Amino acid sequence: MVKTKDDTPLGPTGRPYHGFPTPPALIGHGPARIIALCNQKGGVGKTTTTINLAASLADYGRKVLAVDFDPQGALSAGLAIPTHDVPTIYELLIDSRRDPHTAIVPTAVENLDVIPANIDLSAAEVQLVSEVARESILSGVLRKLAPDYDVILIDCQPSLGLLTVNALTASHGVVVPLECEFFALRGVALLIETIDKVRDRLNPSLTLDGLLATMYDARTLHSREVLERVVEAFGDDVLETVIGRTVKFPDASVSGVPITEFAPGHAAAQAYRRLARELVARGAVA
Repeated sequence: MVKTKDDTPLGPTGRPYHGFPTPPALIGHGPARIIALCNQKGGVGKTTTTINLAASLADYGRKVLAVDFDPQGALSAGLAIPTHDVPTIYELLIDSRRDPHTAIVPTAVENLDVIPANIDLSAAEVQLVSEVARESILSGVLRKLAPDYDVILIDCQPSLGLLTVNALTASHGVVVPLECEFFALRGVALLIETIDKVRDRLNPSLTLDGLLATMYDARTLHSREVLERVVEAFGDDVLETVIGRTVKFPDASVSGVPITEFAPGHAAAQAYRRLARELVARGAVA
């Protein structure tokens, strides 16, 4: 690890590397802070980050609800949650009278629950177009659940359509997973513009909690250059924690558990625990 003149270690982002303390235990729970994990480009680590950040926060005693908001249902599959013949987020969006607690499924991880999704959710975008206040329907659902949790994480689909706008309207903050690859970098400006529009028109309290570099490979010049450009462009909005590339992630997904349980001593598991501590230190999570 590179160090400064005063022997302070530098992380991959080129800034001093902080350990971030273990979060103190909470006296009580709720109301939840809602965070959307969003990027219109697919394959950048949104679902992996949602699963493992949720598990890490749960390990630190936070009550966490992960909302699968992608019709592909990858988050549900990654936590071995059934998605057919069960209530899903789709039913909650379409029927405002339905109790959202009926769609909550506990996971094998203590303190971590999920609202699943399946391909039916792809129809919601069309069906919600004619609804009054269509951008705020998810917000109404999560408002009923917020008192029961400390954190609600929304795993968004890879688009900037109505579902993603719903997620941003419902959220207090946004974390943007960003693959350390040139084409992933190109779309960030458009995403930031969308976040700004939602803040101006629908959700004035929405904040950018941070950009998270994922799939980083320090051995390649390309990864290092992309991360350097992201830090140059966004400064302190880039989280210090960087998630490296590893085959352990798909292995954990196949097993239906977070990497923090599949390989708790692995560097990737340690990185997600560090991410949880960093978000608490930044005030994004209680």
